[in-house]
Amino acid sequence: MFCGFKNMKVIMQLLSFVACVWIVSAAENEIFSSTDQVMQLVEEERYLLKIFRNYITIEEKNLNVLKGILELLTQLSNSEDSEETMSNPVAAFKLIQRMRIEWVTMVNSTKRSIYEEFQVILHSDILNIPSNEDIEGAALGLISLQEIYKLSPEDIVKGTFFGEDEAYHVGYIAYKQDKFQLAFHWFLYSLKMLNNPDSRPSIRVVTKELLLSYLGTSAYKFGSLPVAINYTKQLLNLDPTNDKVKHLLKSYRTLQQSSVSYYPNINKLSTKSHNSYEALCRGNVHQKTSRRQRALSCRYSTGGGNPRLILAPLKEEVEWNEPRIIRFHDIISDNEIEILKNLSRPLLSRTVTKSGISNILVSQSVFLDEDDTVVVRVNQRVADATGLSMETAEELHVQNYGIGGGHEPHYDAGFDENERIATFHIYMSDVKIGGATVFPKVGVALQPKKGSAVFWYNLKKNGDVDLRINHAGCPVLVGNKWVANKWIHEFGQEFRRPCSLSKWE
Repeated sequence: MFCGFKNMKVIMQLLSFVACVWIVSAAENEIFSSTDQVMQLVEEERYLLKIFRNYITIEEKNLNVLKGILELLTQLSNSEDSEETMSNPVAAFKLIQRMRIEWVTMVNSTKRSIYEEFQVILHSDILNIPSNEDIEGAALGLISLQEIYKLSPEDIVKGTFFGEDEAYHVGYIAYKQDKFQLAFHWFLYSLKMLNNPDSRPSIRVVTKELLLSYLGTSAYKFGSLPVAINYTKQLLNLDPTNDKVKHLLKSYRTLQQSSVSYYPNINKLSTKSHNSYEALCRGNVHQKTSRRQRALSCRYSTGGGNPRLILAPLKEEVEWNEPRIIRFHDIISDNEIEILKNLSRPLLSRTVTKSGISNILVSQSVFLDEDDTVVVRVNQRVADATGLSMETAEELHVQNYGIGGGHEPHYDAGFDENERIATFHIYMSDVKIGGATVFPKVGVALQPKKGSAVFWYNLKKNGDVDLRINHAGCPVLVGNKWVANKWIHEFGQEFRRPCSLSKWE
């Protein structure tokens, strides 16, 4: 009579099969630090919802079977007369036996529920579910974009619905980072969304009381006491009996009476760049620099008579003449780029600097082995273009930037033996907005152009680090930035780039 459960094992196996088919395995790294991995989450979310839909369907079937068992057992129970059963030992035996069978059946039936199996699937490591660190990293990426490009929350979220809970979380991360003005603006945006009757429905974890509290404390920590007082008064109006808020408001008023009359304007975000790095990222290039760049030359180059370049010369453009920064156009084909991306994707992990994982470099990367034919071909092209030996060069380093991904000003070379004498920086994608390579010391900003590469020397001819070649990767505002770096070292270049005895060269 319990034949309905014969198919449960098959159903459970089917669910496991469907889950395994649709689950995408993920490397153990941070999703937010690679735009490419974030893009993969779109499909993964669809797969996850399909698993959940299948789970509900099978649980409904399971529940219908349980209801059938309950109805059958209820009919048997109602047909018994309790007094007759008590007086008839055979009837009593049948009741005792049936009660035992009913209990075992119920236990086994509920054990066969796929709930536990579904929970195992959801909590397994093979599901590429973003972690809390991913959420915080993504929020920090948005905050970085705000700082560099001087954007308001409205500018950041333009064209995308961003609810009050989401805005609150970004504000909270900014608050924890002591970026109180940015936090204030995110809390204010969250409050607007909370008060907007036309906004989309959400879980609404955030409350008006919480937002007013953070708006007040953010303004206070930023130094805008009048604004802090205003929002604290609004908070007190919600609950006039709150002694803690009363005391806070009294403290703010006392401070206002004893402090200076000028307070920074927390409502207006500054559009002034703090340094040349930020200015260059925002496109603020000096007119003299632009005129000088326009006067520089382009040419076809055979690398001084390199046989491999005679019939296919390189397209060489001088981006800056002192220090010399060269761009090579069409140095790599679209097909080669896709092969390098596909080789890299399963191997990507969070980029690590000499001092470890750094918040100033938000990306994932991998050094590719030299045994692939495309990698070998690209390396040979780098050697032909630069005229340098690849004997001690590092493996090709492929990199994908994450949310707000960039790399703050740095040098590729240090003061160790056999340092990186030069950098060959290949652009494997275009970037819609942001993502420029900038050289703050000389005021040059170079936009990513798919298929091109930028080349510069990190060391002078005398072996010293060229301090003018300090450079940075601006955060990506819109787009998916892929690059490949070939770092070329000193050893092996003795006759290709002779040393100089002058301390100036």
